[in-house]
Amino acid sequence: MSSASTRIFCFAQNSWPLWLATTPLAASRNLPSLIRPLHKLNSSSRSLTTTHALRSEERVPVTFVSQDGERVKVKGCVGDTLLKVVIDQKLDINGFGACEGTLACSTCHLVLDDSTYKQLGIVTDEEMDLLDLAYGLTDTSRLGCQVCLTKELNGMTVRVPDGVNDIRQTDGAGSS
Repeated sequence: MSSASTRIFCFAQNSWPLWLATTPLAASRNLPSLIRPLHKLNSSSRSLTTTHALRSEERVPVTFVSQDGERVKVKGCVGDTLLKVVIDQKLDINGFGACEGTLACSTCHLVLDDSTYKQLGIVTDEEMDLLDLAYGLTDTSRLGCQVCLTKELNGMTVRVPDGVNDIRQTDGAGSS
């Protein structure tokens, strides 16, 4: 490790994520590493979960049903999100994925069939807050950036809603 580099570690201590930095300066002087907290989350705050599974080269088919009823069958890698599948396959879905998967919009809103929806994990509070802004919300709506492909989702079908609520538009209305 060079003298200019800094390594960052993440530890969980007493249920609080704690970001620590160790500096090579301390190691070069045979002193204990200098440890400085960079960020500590309050334990009473909501936990932010990630849905990114380990990616594999195994591919599973997914069928997207567009707003006009056209069915497009593509394959995505196990561990990829539905948003990544749309981007990688260059599917033309108007306004889809405006925030690029940072969980900051609802433009990757998709409607799943009931059996597929039940196979997925619980919806996080953060995703639910954004789904409240989605156009055409249903009981089986999810954000494409939060749904990771698994072997069990092999052959799933997802429907693209009739419109997108994209805050980048000046009038604030959903588009189709």
